[in-house]
Amino acid sequence: MLEQRYRWTNEQLRDQVEVLDGKKSPHILLKNATYLNQALRKWMQANIWIYDDRIVYVGDKVPDNLDRCEIVDCQGLLLVPGYIEPHAHPYQLYNPCTFARFASYRGTTTLIQDNLLLFMLLGKEEAFSLLEELRNIPASMYWWCRFDAQTELRNEDQIFTDREVKAWLAHADVFQGGELTGWPRLLSGDQKMLHWVQETKRRRKKIEGHFPGASEKTLAKMMLFGIDCDHEAMTGNEVLSRLMQGYTVSLRNSSIRPDLANILREIHELGIYHYDKFFFTTDGSHPSFYENGMIDAMIKIALEQGVPVIDAYNMATINVARYYHMEHLHGNIATGRVANINFLQSETDPVPVSVLAKGKWVKRDGLAMEDTFGVDWDQYGLGSMKLDWKLDMSDLECEISVGIKLINDVITKPYSIRSYPSGELEHDECFFVMVDRKGKWRVNTHVKGFANQLSGFASSYSGTGDILLIGNQKEDMLLAFDRMKEMGGGIVIVEQGKIIYEMALSLQGLMSAKEVEELIEEEKELKMLLRERGYAYADPAFTLLFFSATHLPYIRCTPKGIYDVKNKKVLYPAAKR
Repeated sequence: MLEQRYRWTNEQLRDQVEVLDGKKSPHILLKNATYLNQALRKWMQANIWIYDDRIVYVGDKVPDNLDRCEIVDCQGLLLVPGYIEPHAHPYQLYNPCTFARFASYRGTTTLIQDNLLLFMLLGKEEAFSLLEELRNIPASMYWWCRFDAQTELRNEDQIFTDREVKAWLAHADVFQGGELTGWPRLLSGDQKMLHWVQETKRRRKKIEGHFPGASEKTLAKMMLFGIDCDHEAMTGNEVLSRLMQGYTVSLRNSSIRPDLANILREIHELGIYHYDKFFFTTDGSHPSFYENGMIDAMIKIALEQGVPVIDAYNMATINVARYYHMEHLHGNIATGRVANINFLQSETDPVPVSVLAKGKWVKRDGLAMEDTFGVDWDQYGLGSMKLDWKLDMSDLECEISVGIKLINDVITKPYSIRSYPSGELEHDECFFVMVDRKGKWRVNTHVKGFANQLSGFASSYSGTGDILLIGNQKEDMLLAFDRMKEMGGGIVIVEQGKIIYEMALSLQGLMSAKEVEELIEEEKELKMLLRERGYAYADPAFTLLFFSATHLPYIRCTPKGIYDVKNKKVLYPAAKR
């Protein structure tokens, strides 16, 4: 499929101008609208004309031609631009379409998203065709270009090739490089990564960092390399250190880092009351975290922490648009912009009662409108996961002495596995197996601190797309695997030979086809069952996702084997099957 060269064709532009000349009718007229004007930093009154997906006029005038126009009286409402999520991971059990539908319903109509799963699973022709089709849904989708897999792959050099990365960077819908989880490689002299950073900057696109706990000197070095923004500040002082080195700071509130309220309190204590270098992100949280909202919830927190009203909305809209050089399309209500508009009952309640996305009603007077967010995933090779291999007891044998100990949701440390003649486990210890989704290799160890009464658990949801098995009863682990395989991917819990929980992930074993609202309830049940069996943290789905994530300390299970992050070496290689 050929990429559309321009946002609007010449014919469309002529039609839009003819609306102003009265030769054509606008499709929607928003009368008596009180809207947020970011250029003047004030609430103003106007009539807003919309033709197809674009605002064609904002001012006092009323169209001469109203033949085919829907007229909406906005008296008593406040209009703000659709919110923008600048750092989305649209594969966190949900899929890009269901996530976009849910986000739009809450007023977040523009998403700038991680391309890692598409990069790993699809060739660029398939991926770019999918991006083209996703342009047709009401939400506005833009993308990152990853430079690394944030784990140790056996064939990373064959996946992250110069040709593939540059093709993504050249794509019109790709707005940035990153997030740069592999930044230690850049610091240690990786010329290929530096070349990609340089190429991104040459194209006048942004680079998103990933610098948890980075020192002032490290932040300065990364700024010299060309990194523009970081979302890993966890305290007011960390925000200040990033501002001092010239970064834009993406303030985070996520399921494992719900930091926003504390960060805002601390930056106010530090005397920071200027907000133009800030915007919000929920950093790809899992479904149940979104039960109370997305960017709308972050605006609410900001208002509660004393951020001025206009600044709170600007951090969700125009600040992001200016940063990404897309102010001509998004982030404000003005002539020429995409018609993404939220209708509020009051300035202190950022949850919209109605939402326009690309000029289409996705929510009207509190009700969701007709769903136009669908994609045929099978067409792009993203249907159910098919496994043509089996597991048996021999695949669960562990012969190494180093296990993985959970410190919190995502941080892991090594520990020495004790050997018992009877094969018993310690009370909070489970067998742990990662198996290649193609059945070619496996990594066997133990995990401590994940659960203490978990018989059998299988998940195709992982950071690498490979299979994770956890439990203290090997028969139940195999039964969980067999059921997960039969489902075409998902998460399964087995207890005493009976399946007590399953979540179907019918899109390559990584994403669900269900709506986010359904997934919220399924994930809440998963959390409850795992807590009852000894899981002590907030987000087990993130734990599964990050067992393989080598951008976090200290020990990880990767396709290459058990990996020491600090010393950058494989301690125990994966075994062939």
